[in-house]
Amino acid sequence: MFKVSIVQINIYFCPMDKKQIEILERASQVFMKYGIKTVTMDDLSRELGVSKKTIYKYFDDKNALVNAMFKAKLEEDRETCTTCNEAGVNAIDALIKISRFVMEHLSNVNPTVFYDIRKYYPEAWKLMDDHKWNFILTNIRENLERGIAEKLYRENLNVAIISRLYVSSIETILNGEVFPWPEFKLDETLREVIRFQLKGMVNENGLIYIQQHFNNEINE
Repeated sequence: MFKVSIVQINIYFCPMDKKQIEILERASQVFMKYGIKTVTMDDLSRELGVSKKTIYKYFDDKNALVNAMFKAKLEEDRETCTTCNEAGVNAIDALIKISRFVMEHLSNVNPTVFYDIRKYYPEAWKLMDDHKWNFILTNIRENLERGIAEKLYRENLNVAIISRLYVSSIETILNGEVFPWPEFKLDETLREVIRFQLKGMVNENGLIYIQQHFNNEINE
């Protein structure tokens, strides 16, 4: 997770040079593996094989580096969701595609990352919080409306409630209090939540579609 590309970075920020992008990509991998708070700039310098002076040439401090990392990652999330929605043959297919992407990426993240940014990096946390309650909320609401129009979700489904329930469930998983790690893996917990929610959202047509196309993702 959090592997950022040149395209993603240069869409969101002013164009970066090759070295700056390399530092951001490799630093992201270190943070996601070990957590953010415990990794010092000395650790990064050693892991990346570059001097701290080189890192500080491109990023004022660790906070700036973390913020840049999350800005790039959230831009990647937005692009991926848009692609999945366009590629999905229907609302269920689109939601499953997005869920696969999220679960794959969460499986490679040290769960302490989310605790670290919530407690020590308020700007990065606000970026994530705004992303959840603006982009993700809107994306889920549109998916629900699409599914109802396609006659795959229940007609009486309350879009306002279910969309907020979906986002709040993600928030609950990431805060680690209800589902503490390592007893509960992030990707496995999210998979169960999606199974639970999707089964409650679909009508008979939607359930048949799930059983025919997604036996591995959504099953009893």
